[in-house]
Amino acid sequence: MSREKQDLNSGRPGRLFYVMGPSGAGKDTLMAYARESLCEAPVIFAHRYITRPVELHGENHIHLSEAEFANRLQRGCFKFHWNSHGWLYGLGTEVDTWLNQGLNVVMNGSRGYFEQACQLHADLVAVLVTASESTLRERLLARGRESAVEIEERINRASEFESLATTHLHRINNESSIEAGGEALINIFSEQEG
Repeated sequence: MSREKQDLNSGRPGRLFYVMGPSGAGKDTLMAYARESLCEAPVIFAHRYITRPVELHGENHIHLSEAEFANRLQRGCFKFHWNSHGWLYGLGTEVDTWLNQGLNVVMNGSRGYFEQACQLHADLVAVLVTASESTLRERLLARGRESAVEIEERINRASEFESLATTHLHRINNESSIEAGGEALINIFSEQEG
């Protein structure tokens, strides 16, 4: 697979990739790997606007206060927006600009918002990153952000992904190396090019 800069097909809109997975599956890690590898490809990784403060080793997102978020929401600045774990999340209307330029766009999505996202963008490509319950627990314990009770709640919620079914669904079982999972993600994005 060539990762060199490619000419855009201005006559064809890009594809929207909706990447999701339970807490601890390693979704953010694999997306960071793919983002670095595809920095010259016609693929844009959309930043999320979140009311959660930025963490040193967390997701590369744009922090907004609740007032800033409400202002943007009221003015129609978000293509997608949802509430999860007490935080507000949004992706801006710039996503449509990129898609219309023929760029593929990767977004970090939520399982709880998936059906609504499909209604707003019917031909999105869903990517589900999963891992075993024991792996999820081990990773959540290692990151140290949640209490033991919160970890168990997140693991119980992970079962919601098992029933996920949609036309364009790709699954990545992220149990081995970052490279293996990251390359699998890159391959999914690359299959949709051209």
